[in-house]
Amino acid sequence: MLLIFGALSAIGATLTLPGIAGIVLTIGMAVDANVLVFERIREEMKSARGPARAIELGYEKAMSAIIDAITLGIGIITSVFTAVFITRLIVVTWFERTRPKTIVV
Repeated sequence: MLLIFGALSAIGATLTLPGIAGIVLTIGMAVDANVLVFERIREEMKSARGPARAIELGYEKAMSAIIDAITLGIGIITSVFTAVFITRLIVVTWFERTRPKTIVV
């Protein structure tokens, strides 16, 4: 959280409700990643040759599941890009072609 607040302060961002929701989601992803790692370590303790090897294998095997969570980040970035740029392009193109007198929302 310190890194998040530090980055927000560095760019001069204002914390809004969607921003708070983003922080909560980030904390949830961090907790999920740690749970995955510790569960993998627990599984490896049953079959590995000692705690050091269980820790090593636990992190290695959890890495693929944690990296899969990056798809959430990619999805958010593409959604923002689409909402801000692509949708705007479509609406502006439509407006320039049809020149409506009013817009029904």
